[in-house]
Amino acid sequence: MIQFYSPDILATGVLPESDSAHCCRVLRMQAGDEVYVVDGKGKRYRCVIMEAHPRHTLVEIVGEEDLLPHWGFRLTLAVAPTKNTDRMEWLLEKIVEIGVDRVVLLKCARSERKVIKPERLEKVMVAAMKQSLKGVLPTLDPLTPFAEFVRSQAGDDSFRCMGYCSDSFPRKGFAKECPKGKDIVIMIGPEGDFSPEEVDEAVKAGFLPVTFGESRLRTETASLYGVTAAHVINSL
Repeated sequence: MIQFYSPDILATGVLPESDSAHCCRVLRMQAGDEVYVVDGKGKRYRCVIMEAHPRHTLVEIVGEEDLLPHWGFRLTLAVAPTKNTDRMEWLLEKIVEIGVDRVVLLKCARSERKVIKPERLEKVMVAAMKQSLKGVLPTLDPLTPFAEFVRSQAGDDSFRCMGYCSDSFPRKGFAKECPKGKDIVIMIGPEGDFSPEEVDEAVKAGFLPVTFGESRLRTETASLYGVTAAHVINSL
């Protein structure tokens, strides 16, 4: 199955230009062919092509189904963007394929990347959603100051943790502490790790410093580990 993405499919009945080009030029689809279109909000529509056009393919909706997340808990990853943009794109592709509900881009004291353009990252996430046959596009929050994000989690009853390298704070093993059936917030710092002040602030706000094993992991590796482990724990 190949999925196309059109967030306004109900209102317009038209595939966006990028999907129209893929549909007509690459797949050679024509009027009368059936296609599947997701809206990124949890619906998949079975459609018939009425007019095949490389810029605006017109379709008629003939069926629909719910396509909501199947993992049963809400998973948020708050991560400081890596200096190398390619690594961040790789991370987003993989965690969307595995399953995540919200991604927050963190601006930390030691962040090497202080500015980021979300447009390319959003395209990567859309492609991963379509490829993995999901129907909900995860939320991508813009670059958010560390303190602002931590404050926003006050009073949240989810399992909140932060991957931390230094042993200046006692750390617990993520796999042992992560609960089953509860919403999870994982916070991962930049290449230079969180500052001691940030760790102190997060701990006071209810975040648990955790470790992902004996090896020191890159930002994107730790993030992928956390997301994957959360799914494995909740599937047992």
